[in-house]
Amino acid sequence: MDKSLLNSYERGFINKNSNKLTVYPPELIINNEHENLLTPILEEMDKCHDFMISVAFVTEGGLATLKAMLLKLKDKGISGRLVTSTYLNFNAPKVFKELRKIENLDVRITDIDGFHAKGYVFKNSEYTSMFIGSSNLTDTALKKNYEYNVKLTSLENGEVIQHFYQKFEDLWKTSKILDDNWIRSYTEIYKENKDKNNMISIVEDPSRYQYHHVEEQIISPNLMQANALESLYQLRDSGEHKGLIVSATGTGKTYLSAFDVMAFKPKKMLFIAHREQILKKSRDDYAGLLKENHTDFGIYSGNTKNTEAKYLFATIQTISQDHHLKQFSRDEFDYIIIDEAHRSAAGSYTKVLNYFRPKFLLGMTATPERTDDADIFRLFDYNIAYEIRLQQALEADILTSFHYFGVTDFDVDEDSDIDELSEESRIQNIVNKINYYGHSGETLRGLIFTANIKEAEMIAKSLANYGFRTKALTGSTSPEEREAAVQDLEDGFLDYIVTVDIFNEGVDIPSVNQVVMLRQTQSAIIFVQQLGRGLRKHDEKEFLTVIDFIGNYKNNYLIPVALTGDNSYNKDNLRKSIIGKNIVTGASTVNFEEVAKDRIFRSITSATVNSIRQLKSAFLNLKHKIGHEPNILEFYEDPDTPDLKVVFSKVKHYPEFLNKVGENKLELPERFSKILHFISHEIIDGKRLGEVILLEELVKGGISIKHLQMRLAALNLPYSEKDIDSLNRYLDLSFFTSQNVKKYKYPLLVRNGDELLPGNELKDMLNNESLSLHLEHLIHIGKKNAEHYDRTNPLTLYKKYTRRDFCRLLNWDTDESSTIYGYREKYDTLPIFITYHKDKTKVDTQLYEDELLDPYTLHWFTRPGTLKSKEIESLIKNHEHHGLPIFIFIKKDDDEGTDFYYLGKADIDIKTITETTMPQTGKNVVTMNMQLQKPVKHELYNYLETKIES
Repeated sequence: MDKSLLNSYERGFINKNSNKLTVYPPELIINNEHENLLTPILEEMDKCHDFMISVAFVTEGGLATLKAMLLKLKDKGISGRLVTSTYLNFNAPKVFKELRKIENLDVRITDIDGFHAKGYVFKNSEYTSMFIGSSNLTDTALKKNYEYNVKLTSLENGEVIQHFYQKFEDLWKTSKILDDNWIRSYTEIYKENKDKNNMISIVEDPSRYQYHHVEEQIISPNLMQANALESLYQLRDSGEHKGLIVSATGTGKTYLSAFDVMAFKPKKMLFIAHREQILKKSRDDYAGLLKENHTDFGIYSGNTKNTEAKYLFATIQTISQDHHLKQFSRDEFDYIIIDEAHRSAAGSYTKVLNYFRPKFLLGMTATPERTDDADIFRLFDYNIAYEIRLQQALEADILTSFHYFGVTDFDVDEDSDIDELSEESRIQNIVNKINYYGHSGETLRGLIFTANIKEAEMIAKSLANYGFRTKALTGSTSPEEREAAVQDLEDGFLDYIVTVDIFNEGVDIPSVNQVVMLRQTQSAIIFVQQLGRGLRKHDEKEFLTVIDFIGNYKNNYLIPVALTGDNSYNKDNLRKSIIGKNIVTGASTVNFEEVAKDRIFRSITSATVNSIRQLKSAFLNLKHKIGHEPNILEFYEDPDTPDLKVVFSKVKHYPEFLNKVGENKLELPERFSKILHFISHEIIDGKRLGEVILLEELVKGGISIKHLQMRLAALNLPYSEKDIDSLNRYLDLSFFTSQNVKKYKYPLLVRNGDELLPGNELKDMLNNESLSLHLEHLIHIGKKNAEHYDRTNPLTLYKKYTRRDFCRLLNWDTDESSTIYGYREKYDTLPIFITYHKDKTKVDTQLYEDELLDPYTLHWFTRPGTLKSKEIESLIKNHEHHGLPIFIFIKKDDDEGTDFYYLGKADIDIKTITETTMPQTGKNVVTMNMQLQKPVKHELYNYLETKIES
């Protein structure tokens, strides 16, 4: 450890090109889309047995980013200390109250004038990590702001770390203990300096104070609204009369429509929504923006019948009735807006839309995908003018940041009855969690979503017994009662509104600062709708707290789908997103308690994500969106469709997929089916671009070896004689085993001297216009997939490969994957394939306890044998004396199938080679440490290390 750490500092501060083995190098950390300070801080916290934090400023948002990890440390019996200050009276009194909730955090306050320190130190059994730089304990400083921070690693006797310990202890001894009396005294001082405090807060985090409820002389569109307005202008300029805006909840759809109305200058406008509450808010927003006479803005509903207003806001329930509808001429309104346009396929909307003849029809929705197969996009002529997704809106700072906590619900599942749901232990757990994770701002304004009406009423009553002011709202609650409850929540007379689904959409309560989910996630769309209830910005909150109680539900795998917006249903991506600390952009964070995380992992493993029913649903959604049966390229490029790997796990090729889910019943000849099967499963993955390029040339009629080499060289691809031969052997099937030759049967390539020509069956296929176009699409997809790989090397770090891929990409003549097993020295290479978490029920797996000791070091076990065994002696000797390259591949467990992550090349640490006896079997093995030439990246290392309990 000492020498490796010394090597790290040599590389970090003296010579960046040093090739000595290193661990824990010094790092400069700058927040950006790929890294941030919060991630390594949480990683070091997770490993520590003691920690010290010294920061001038702490915000509720900053503390929220650490709360889940602090609770995990508490459960392990680990506590730490924090020193902060009253410098400039920046820290709000409430943050000190929040600090008092954390039982394993001892807090003191220094009154040193000009205290502006920022240091985070974490001690574990082997070393201490220190983060020193510019970041205070605020969520924006840890994740979003442009900050400089340095991570240093030290052994216990290091002079710098000892100096820090001494200074921290001196500071600790002279600082005041944080208690309730101190908070009361500070609160009075803070109130006296409120205006000054606000100015200082703006300096620390300007984005938090971007929006204020004050009279503004000019309201201008934000960046995304401006882009959408330009798109609408171009749509109309091209002669279109309808358009659909798909925009995440809270991104300002109403204002967007008002800006477009302002540009369009209609003689008369109609705005249709399904609730009068929405109409009144929209009317007020329009009036504030358009600055016209207040009599120009009118309501047409069950209570008010204004027909003369220039800007008319109508409920669909009223205007769709014949005697109301026909009061207006068919061309009365030259601009019509449909709010929540995903409802427009309903009969009442269709009736209204068929009646009126506006010059332009605008639909607005956050969720155009309907579960009842209704075709929303057709109603707007398939013109999606603009799309603003949740992740985009967060990145653009249009929405408030959120801190999501996936916490453990008591043993509840889909079959739990009301008695089980109302058990006192469960209610106590809910109360503990909502108190611990808290809310931003002084006043709690919460929404709780439950599974059914009985549970909503029970939760409201149970929380009332703990002193919370609650109100249950259901479908039978009158509109007036709902409006009154919303007003009470906004005015601070209610703490929680408890409901099932009536607030999923169409309710605007910007001040909501806590959303609690007490139901299973059955739909990613509904999850985002409910999350969106609290994402509007408001000057009384810094962020939204989301507390999701995760039970033993089969659909838990939909949680990462909803949070990431990743609809590929690639299980590997879903698993990694649960481990990753940086899966949402901006200052937002996602945290899971261990049991909750384990429940999601188990759900991902058991979930059937490739059923024809699910794939058909995605296919039909896309078909409705674009207005015709999508070809494979359209399916591939749409962000809301599953990964083609998921599709091809169920079918041989896309035409077969169309037969199963589409309307066209195309029966391919056997030879064409086998060719498409081969290309779809073996070439377009993009792992070797040369194969795609060669296929492209064959489709054009063929190419000489010389010209192929020239083309590959121009693309910076390998083009040696061995490379060319490997490409040929792959496409003419001579690389494959007899079993796979039988499966694919027809070679794509035949060789005639130096000419590489298409096989007869491929030539026949090119005579079919639709199949020829399909081949072009497959080649395009192969090229796009190849962009994710390093074209200058046969293997790309952290990508996934099978044993057969290794044989193929290292230019082995044939597929010898069945002989590799865990490892095999052959053709001057040593590939090692490791299943990290093995099935302990299998006796043979107990021999091998391969382990990543840290991101740089792999502790590896050979097969049974001794140092004098021919196999073991050869690999050690050839690596030490002849530079035998060692390639390391690891998969988490057998649930990941046959794909392994490539961790790069490794070197044997000769001094660690040891012969030992395995206690389970009594057999001899040889163990050794291997130093990876590149460290495993943080996210993947954490993913591999996390064990999923069965």
